[in-house]
Amino acid sequence: MKFIVLKSGDLSLSLRPDIGGCIEGFWFKDHPVLRSSAPGSLVQVRNSASYPLVPYSNRVAKAQLQWAGTSHPLVRNFGDEAHAIHGVGWQRPWQVLEATDDFAMLSLEHSADRDWPFAFDASQTFRIKNNTLEMTMSITNQSSGDAPVGLGWHPYFMKPAGTQLAFAAKGLWQMGGDKLPTSLQPSTGLHQVCDALNIDNCFDGWGGSATLRNAQWTAQLTSNLQRLVVFTTPDKDFIAIEPVSHVNNAMNSQGNPKELGVVVLGAGQSYQVSMSIAVQANPQPNL
Repeated sequence: MKFIVLKSGDLSLSLRPDIGGCIEGFWFKDHPVLRSSAPGSLVQVRNSASYPLVPYSNRVAKAQLQWAGTSHPLVRNFGDEAHAIHGVGWQRPWQVLEATDDFAMLSLEHSADRDWPFAFDASQTFRIKNNTLEMTMSITNQSSGDAPVGLGWHPYFMKPAGTQLAFAAKGLWQMGGDKLPTSLQPSTGLHQVCDALNIDNCFDGWGGSATLRNAQWTAQLTSNLQRLVVFTTPDKDFIAIEPVSHVNNAMNSQGNPKELGVVVLGAGQSYQVSMSIAVQANPQPNL
């Protein structure tokens, strides 16, 4: 099955199990909410509407995982990028376990390899109802010992001129020239128009809700995760708003990785997260 289309109410969603288990397109009426391609047309996962971050998000420094006293060399999996990035789920085909008019479930089985040294099973669910896209992601440690885990999503929202973003947070991680975090600074989040926004940072203590509003629609993103990576530049027509479980490069922290959001799963243990995007039309001004 090359692609799956879900529809309900004013929403439609196209999934590509074969390309990283990603979202190919997400529309409200005729308006793309996420960066979207026509069903079945997507070629590269990095041009998708959203893709899963599993079993970690963002970067592992220099593609070297330092865990439990052992150094695990990882594959540099994105061109000239010096670090391993965004896990392995976005670069593997997923299997379709179930697909109906408004619901789909995908799965991925990973055996320990050079990309990630811990075996795991993962699943994603997608459901559209009441003009809301509801998503879950879960992971089960299939290795014989403890394994570090992180989960998240990488949605690319459209940002037509005048789009406003608002969310609350408690801190912002400053970034070095190597794209790795350096220090945590106080922050109240963001509440501003996106046109001139130039940002690539992880917000900590995120309140679990973010609102994106433009002339056509308002999207309300909610999640049970506590960190949010935001990326855009003035020349881009999208803004990445990524709910994630841990801080960038948290698994290589010299302190306590758990304090930075890393989840440690024993053999056979599981972890699940959720995200939803609710969309509504904005009133049009009287002419």
